[in-house]
Amino acid sequence: MKKDTHPTYYKDAKIICACGNSITTGSTVKEIHVELCANCHPFYTGKQKLVDTARRVEKFRERAAQEKKGAVSSKKAKTKARRTKKKSEKKPGK
Repeated sequence: MKKDTHPTYYKDAKIICACGNSITTGSTVKEIHVELCANCHPFYTGKQKLVDTARRVEKFRERAAQEKKGAVSSKKAKTKARRTKKKSEKKPGK
């Protein structure tokens, strides 16, 4: 077997989070810096914020509210409603 083929394993490697939390574990790297850990990650803390730049969440909620009201949901019904709306918008005599 060749010598020095495996990296050095540190049993006391430190993982340091941006929030200040420090965890000791085993790794081939002596010190690891991370942005999120179990103490500050929104999924684990329950303080999750929705960043909605394209209004996706708001649009979804609007569509869900329309469906609850009894809005047309099938494709055939939508097409029929659209055609009747166009017919009513046409001006007489043309």
